[in-house]
Parts: sequence; C-alpha cells; structure tokens
Amino acid sequence: MPTSLPTSMSTSKSAGARRRRSVNLTIREDIMATAKSLGINASQAAETGLRLEIEKRLAERWLKENAGALNAHNSRIEKHGTLLTPDWAGE
Repeated sequence: MPTSLPTSMSTSKSAGARRRRSVNLTIREDIMATAKSLGINASQAAETGLRLEIEKRLAERWLKENAGALNAHNSRIEKHGTLLTPDWAGE
C-alpha cells in the first residue's frame, strides 16, 4: 500500500492531460442540480474531493505508522532538550 500521494495525482497544470477513467457515481439529485446551476464540473469536483480524501488518509496512516518514533522523539526532547539551541532562542 502506498504511503504517499503518487506524483501522478499532483495538481500540476499537466495533470489535466493525464488519462482519465470513466466511472459511475450516485449523487443526490439536489446536489447535482445545485452544482449544475453554479457551473460546477462534477468530474473535476469529484476528482478533487477524492484526491483530498486520499491525502488526508495517507497523512493519518503515516502518523499512525510513525507514532512510536514521534513519541520517542518528543520524549527525548522533553528529557534532554533539543540537540542545538537556535540563535533566536537565546540562552
């Protein structure tokens, strides 16, 4: 399972030229009517929503998979402080 957003899912300008796959979605009629009245492209909106949800879930997965390391790092900082004190932090 990938743990990062594939580069093919980037939002770069060339992303529009990527291959598309036709799918069927079931969306409430009132939502589609409002989207149509506002000139919203349903395919683009669905793609954007899916991409954002994928990014969110991959971030959640990463945090879960790395929780032990993050907790160990935070614990070390609490016990011993940072390895270096930045100039802006003073003494």
